[in-house]
Amino acid sequence: MKIVKNTEKVNESISRVSDKEAEEAFKKIIKWIGEDPNREGLIETPRRVLKAFKEYFKGYSQDPTSELQKTFGDVDGYDDMVLQKNISISSHCEHHMAPIMGVAHVAYLPNKRIVGLSKLARTVEVFSKRLQTQERLTMQIANTLMKGLDAHGVAVTIDATHQCMTMRGVKKEKATTVTNYFMGKFKNDLSYQNRFLRYIADKN
Repeated sequence: MKIVKNTEKVNESISRVSDKEAEEAFKKIIKWIGEDPNREGLIETPRRVLKAFKEYFKGYSQDPTSELQKTFGDVDGYDDMVLQKNISISSHCEHHMAPIMGVAHVAYLPNKRIVGLSKLARTVEVFSKRLQTQERLTMQIANTLMKGLDAHGVAVTIDATHQCMTMRGVKKEKATTVTNYFMGKFKNDLSYQNRFLRYIADKN
């Protein structure tokens, strides 16, 4: 995977591990749990896991700011809230590497220019495809949108389930976690913040 130079990227001084080395590591883990990695059903498992991990953590090879470089100014002066609700999130917690599953709601207040709607979801995707805490994920999305769009304000809410506490540990299967981060007018003007929260609470 190509490493993109970006302050949000993984430290490039960290030596990379080859695919072969990673496959061997997965094979050792299979042995560690008490299985036979040479059993017919498991022979190809290290390779499959490697391929899956490349997909799970592809955000380390992506630059989130590149998704926001193309903007549009022909919007007749539109300057009100742009809100995208229910962006699906599939991430992994950095403490147990267990899945985080949920949704993100993202809004911004344009400053003369807007960005394609798919770019909001792509920004969420880049950061979610890394080892994360939900708190940091929420802030990374907000900070990147605020800076990349030169927006008057940004709001991000994430509502997610963490399998590190639903499948292990306290095993609270119905527990969800909600995080919010507000910037600019969303932070300083409660009328914007309240409208955002009302919109994302509306199920219609």
